[in-house]
Amino acid sequence: MTEQHALVQAELRVRVIELVRDVDPAVLDRPAAATPGWRVRDVLAHMVGVSDDVVNGRLDGIASDEWTGAQVERRRSISIAELLGDWEHYGPQFEKLLAGAPEEIAGQALFDAATHEHDVRQAVGRPGARDSDAMDLSWQWLVSTRTRAGAPAIRFVTEHSDVIAGAGEPQVTVHAPRFELLRATTGRRSAEEIASYEWEPAPDVTMLIAAPFFTIRADSLAE
Repeated sequence: MTEQHALVQAELRVRVIELVRDVDPAVLDRPAAATPGWRVRDVLAHMVGVSDDVVNGRLDGIASDEWTGAQVERRRSISIAELLGDWEHYGPQFEKLLAGAPEEIAGQALFDAATHEHDVRQAVGRPGARDSDAMDLSWQWLVSTRTRAGAPAIRFVTEHSDVIAGAGEPQVTVHAPRFELLRATTGRRSAEEIASYEWEPAPDVTMLIAAPFFTIRADSLAE
């Protein structure tokens, strides 16, 4: 199964490189509103940096703010061409490692990459790939992780599936597009937006947040 994650990770990498290669560099220097103080190019630096760090064994503090911050700092001043060149160099090596990783780890890596693909798309005004294989596998990882963690169960009803994620009987049912739910779980939606989904019996917006380091947005991304 992780071979599929590796292939989809490679597709995502190629897709994002093609997306940003012809974007005005000034646009890539703008803030990426979905992220905590990063520019668009800083989001890309993190995505590239994950591949570089894993390939080169820089795993101390993996996934921490310090680890991701170092990835951004290391590439703060290089050109976009160099940045994308690094990704083309390290990406295939990273994907080869991903193919041999446990499914939980491969899924988390892809979930992070898919989240940031859409952070970049929102920032540069180029939406798309909302039904990609990356989003499908990210959704599967989210559902299985919530269940393994024993979180309170939610019944998710999307255009693709009707599934229970979590432990026990579902406390609520949420009807919403899969893309919306993936963005909401990672703090890319406001409380008002989350409450606007179809809930049964009543909205409980905090239940959707996937991890403690995600927070509900104060305002809308207008995504």
